[in-house]
Amino acid sequence: MKISREKIDIEMARKKMNVKALAESYGVSRARINVIINQREVSVISAGRLADALGVDVTEIIED
Repeated sequence: MKISREKIDIEMARKKMNVKALAESYGVSRARINVIINQREVSVISAGRLADALGVDVTEIIED
């Protein structure tokens, strides 16, 4: 599944989250969350967990 870094950044801004807060919500280190969000291709599970960490539906962070 392809995720959009731009959409993730927008959601982080809406929630007033930084990478550290997103990593804590996701349950991983800052380094690991950076790897995940910079990959663009992630598993369905990772996309779902990332969406949950942001508090949005997964359709909000995938590429169109």
